[in-house]
Amino acid sequence: MRPVGSKYLLEEPLGRGATGTVWRARQREAAGAEAAVAGEPGETVAIKVLKEELAHDADVVMRFLRERSVLLRLTHPNIVRTRDLVVEGDMLALVMDLVDGPDLHRYLRDNGPFSPVAASLLTAQIADALAASHADGVVHRDLKPANVLLAGSDGGGEMHPMLTDFGIARLADSPGLTRTHEFVGTPAYVAPESAEGRPQTSAVDIYGAGILLYELVTGRPPFAGSTALEVLHRHLSEEPQRPGSVPEPLWTVIERCLSKQPEGRPSAENLARALRTVAAGVGVHATPAQAEAALGVAALLAPDPAPATVPGTENGGPGAGDADPTQVLPSNAGSFDPAAATNVLPQTGAPGGPNADPTRVMPPVPPMPGGPPGGGPQDPDGPHPWESQMRAARDRNDQTQVQYLEPGDDPLRRRPQRRPAAPQQPPQQQPQQYRPQPAPVPYAQQQPQAPQRRQEPPPQHYEPQRPPAPEPRPRREPRQRSANPMRIPGLGCLKGCLFTIVILFVASWLIWELTPLQEWIGTTKGFFTQIGDVVAGVRDFIEGLGNKF
Repeated sequence: MRPVGSKYLLEEPLGRGATGTVWRARQREAAGAEAAVAGEPGETVAIKVLKEELAHDADVVMRFLRERSVLLRLTHPNIVRTRDLVVEGDMLALVMDLVDGPDLHRYLRDNGPFSPVAASLLTAQIADALAASHADGVVHRDLKPANVLLAGSDGGGEMHPMLTDFGIARLADSPGLTRTHEFVGTPAYVAPESAEGRPQTSAVDIYGAGILLYELVTGRPPFAGSTALEVLHRHLSEEPQRPGSVPEPLWTVIERCLSKQPEGRPSAENLARALRTVAAGVGVHATPAQAEAALGVAALLAPDPAPATVPGTENGGPGAGDADPTQVLPSNAGSFDPAAATNVLPQTGAPGGPNADPTRVMPPVPPMPGGPPGGGPQDPDGPHPWESQMRAARDRNDQTQVQYLEPGDDPLRRRPQRRPAAPQQPPQQQPQQYRPQPAPVPYAQQQPQAPQRRQEPPPQHYEPQRPPAPEPRPRREPRQRSANPMRIPGLGCLKGCLFTIVILFVASWLIWELTPLQEWIGTTKGFFTQIGDVVAGVRDFIEGLGNKF
């Protein structure tokens, strides 16, 4: 638990929004005279703690204190009452009544769109709250389903909408906050004049009520997009399209509320009266007079003759976005001749000299052995050393060029070819030289010698040349299996025979009935009777043959 001031104690968070966090809190002691509701110790309340960046904005704090009396006196049965405002160090908080029920956005997401009658009656109560705030000079500027709380939505009684966050919309007029967000409000519900930065009046709340009514009967806002800029552009340039589920009288009210020009929108009081007229005329129990009054609802949608203005946007003030007037230079601003010649800057020379040039194309080169004393390349006509280093760096950074190589030229894909054997040349005959024959040895002196083994040549292994690999066959697509995988032999022939018999039977019946065949035969029997007689005659004939044998 965290204390807020000396009178309230935070218990648990209920929700978090763009401007702060709503907590369930308990009152520790009765508030003083500065609060609108003193309360009792132990009473449960809702406290919205604003973000720290708002508390650190001096403009927001000053407006918070200045508008204190306006926010505390804003009371209506359809407005969540602001009980107290707390300023403590770097914390700004609004103490409000606790409404035990979901917001309209969550209820719409969980239960779907409303009927035209229910949407009209619910929006009429919200219009009553707007009429009360506009009469007090307070413009909400952020009307959307998330800022409408539903009391009694549990089914136990009548649903009672209550509009909240009037204080946040009032504080959002701070120049610092407006500069940050460019406009106050949600893009899907913002009025065209707010998107353009034009002067704003209470008509921006009527435009938000029209968007809310459209969403209640369809489940979605009329303008949507992937970015906030796209949504704002559609608000400025597109007209909403009528859905088929919206009755004509209700569409007349929506179309008038979504007018691009603020002067064409009705006042909040007239909007509430028109919505109740539509709800009575489009229901199932509507009388002819009520239905006729609903069709003429356009006469009730009169604009507000004196709309409440948003502070800081009237007459092109801060936040209006109007162009600033052209500033006129004084007469003594100087003698400027647009036709004068362009001034040329003085040239500069060597470093440290009277015409020093601080800009150099290349950094200085350190002195090299054997070079000039001031540094620089040995050969004045050769390349600069830095140029050589830069060229070498570019050569190293060049990427490898990838080129397509034919499969036949790729050594990794090409099959090795068998080299043909070289033709054998006949051995050249050496010229015989005369050698003296040795003297014959007597037989007795001859020693028996072991027979010499004949050396056979090594066997030659012959490897036949392999045929080239066959090309792969194209892949056959799998056949689609029928619903009946059972195969019955002769089933196709049987079907054909049965189909032929049926055709012959039908053709015979048509010929018997539509041609004068009966007159030619001399019978008045029908087709089926004649067939029965023929079958009976054939049966009797077969039985007679059986009796004979």
